[in-house]
Amino acid sequence: MCYFALTTHAMGIVQMISVYGESANLKGSIPKEGDPAPEVRVVASNYQDIVIGGAKDKPQLILTVPTLDGEVCPQEIERLDEILGEFGPHVYTYVVSMDIPHAQKRYCIIYSIRNLEIFSDFRYRDLEKYGVLIDSGMLKGLLARAAFIVDKEGKIRYMQLVKEQTHEPDYDEIRAALEKVISQT
Repeated sequence: MCYFALTTHAMGIVQMISVYGESANLKGSIPKEGDPAPEVRVVASNYQDIVIGGAKDKPQLILTVPTLDGEVCPQEIERLDEILGEFGPHVYTYVVSMDIPHAQKRYCIIYSIRNLEIFSDFRYRDLEKYGVLIDSGMLKGLLARAAFIVDKEGKIRYMQLVKEQTHEPDYDEIRAALEKVISQT
């Protein structure tokens, strides 16, 4: 199943997504399976910086979304919150958007999010290292909807970039890939 499109222009490979059918470019390079997962700084709900990616003592699921206040995010976050309840202490899960932390905290209260931690890239735009910063179109400056699974050694073991940003990711693929990585630890 294809989740993203690659096109070539004078500068090299450009990742393309779409928003309501309109094409948009992404800034940066998307790491592929087997590549080292870049360490990036994001901001927690208390406005403290944390580092995600790289090697940790357990696998990581890094999910990026354009905004929590969109049409798709409530369903996506609720579904992932259910799925991740099964994995509990076996994985670190980070949902990252460009929303400011106090708006994210309010979102988690309103939607009763229990198994996910939500972080912001508003301060550093560091997720460009994952190639998911939208660089054109109506959502320019936000993050594309994507999922990365990183093993304990800090290697990317799975990546899904949702081509049409108004669609949800393939949850079954995320669950299967996460089960596989956890079983290998």
